[in-house]
Amino acid sequence: MDDSRVNPSTPPDDLDRRLILLLQANARESTATLARKLGVARTTVVARLSRLEASGRIVGYTARLGGDEAGRSVQAFVGITVSPKAGREVVKRLSELPELRQLASVSGEFDYMALLRADTTARLDALLDEIGEIEGVLRTNSSVVLALRVDRQT
Repeated sequence: MDDSRVNPSTPPDDLDRRLILLLQANARESTATLARKLGVARTTVVARLSRLEASGRIVGYTARLGGDEAGRSVQAFVGITVSPKAGREVVKRLSELPELRQLASVSGEFDYMALLRADTTARLDALLDEIGEIEGVLRTNSSVVLALRVDRQT
């Protein structure tokens, strides 16, 4: 095998992308099964996984909740505007919320977009109040998710 194939800085190629797609569908798939599906040797899959992990392209493996479990929760996208120089502290406080699924700094009307998942609308309401009370948060704007049309998150 070419040494460049295990170098963490090697950019992903088509095989890497197909491997990642298979893992996104089922992260528990065995390396032998992955190799068979990709038409390569198991050692190639093991080397590719090592490289993708070392490069930070794959940072972990997770379990996705089934439709019943996910359907019992409520999700919302929350746009958050913060005062200048308050971003670091606001991010720190937001990251302490277990219901926070994603937080992105964004361009446009808001400074951050958060994805929250709560067990009930009452808990979501309380979370929004907590976020609004964080020192440095100037404004929030929430959109409750009614239905997911495409979900490629793992």
